[in-house]
Amino acid sequence: MKNYTFWLKAASVLLLLTACIHSLSFFNDPAPANDTEKQLIDLMDNYKMALGAGFQPSMTDLFNAMSACFSLLYLFGGLLNLYLLRKKAGADLLLGVIKIETLVYGTTFLVFLCLTFLPPIVLAGLVVVCLAMAWWRV
Repeated sequence: MKNYTFWLKAASVLLLLTACIHSLSFFNDPAPANDTEKQLIDLMDNYKMALGAGFQPSMTDLFNAMSACFSLLYLFGGLLNLYLLRKKAGADLLLGVIKIETLVYGTTFLVFLCLTFLPPIVLAGLVVVCLAMAWWRV
């Protein structure tokens, strides 16, 4: 645990795990528990906002786009780290990547802390802790 590669591998595994867990939401269809939730889900699915230039997404469309971007961002980070570790990239290159990832995923964690719920907050927090430990150990 004193080697930075341990922490970078742990961050990579957590990034990939988070991407996989989050992508499961695409296979889940929310079921309303009451009339209010039924109305909300109906509006999110069927009400189309006119945003100009022929662009008329529903809130579900926008929500799914953001959700896909989150999964892809975490997938990219995990695969990038594993690739650089496999190619035995130098510590100076890895330090730069770790700094960038700590900034990006740290900001993501802060956004989650303010706007989401416990599972993504915990997983994003663990990623940031592992990246911070890797940064400290390099």
